[in-house]
Formats: sequence, C-alpha cells, structure tokens
Amino acid sequence: MKTLIYSLFFCLISASGFSQIENSSKAEFKFEKETIDYGKVAKGSEKTRVFKFTNIGNAPLIIKEIQSSCDCTIPEKPEAPILPGEKGEIKVSYDTNKPGGFSKMISIFSNAKTPRKVIKIKGFVSDKTFLEKEKGILSDN
Repeated sequence: MKTLIYSLFFCLISASGFSQIENSSKAEFKFEKETIDYGKVAKGSEKTRVFKFTNIGNAPLIIKEIQSSCDCTIPEKPEAPILPGEKGEIKVSYDTNKPGGFSKMISIFSNAKTPRKVIKIKGFVSDKTFLEKEKGILSDN
C-alpha cells in the first residue's frame, strides 16, 4: 500500500513539474509598434506597412494564421518559424483606393504564450481634391 501511495505521489509531482516546464517553454512576441498609423495618405498611394517583432520567448515562434477584420486589409505572415531572439515581419496592405478614415484589426494566431495577438492599422485616405485644398492649391470658390 505504501508503495502504491509513493508511486502515485511521485507521478503527481512529476506531472506537475512537466507542466511547469511546458508552460515556461513558449515563444513570445515583442512588437516595435502594435499600431501603425498611416496618417493622411492620398487615394491610391503606397498601401503596405510592416510590423516588426522579436521572439523574446525561449521556443521557436510559429505563426499559424493571420486574419484581418475586412477584405480591404491583407496581411502576409512569415512562413518559417522565428527562433528565440530572432526578428520577424508581418506585412499588411490596405486598399488605399477607398477614401475616408479607417481602423482595422489584424489577429495573429500562433504557438506564443498568448496564442491570439491583435495588432492594428489606422489612417485616413483622402482624394486628390481634399489634399490640394489642404495644401492651399485650390481655393474654396
């Protein structure tokens, strides 16, 4: 009976130790910026921005999927795992042919400590007339 109790106790302690090791061995994002502000951009202008990050965890970071909050935002994920201490990039393209303000979320699903990470883009796309008025090229007459 004592042997059975000691065996059970040993198994419980071992399982607890393994789960602590498993939880401490995780990848982790550290972004330079979690929100990129396009500012005011002209309609049809350069639409791609880059989120730079470092894996500050102690396991390879594997990005499984990236989803955007609309079809006007297209994210591009790195295909290879990002090793601990290495830098990576996520490219995001926004359709700058649609005038007006925008604020979009990009959800990253990975094996990181926090399995779902949200980054954002925002800005204002103006048509040519608006920019010319703002610069004083056109009068209000």
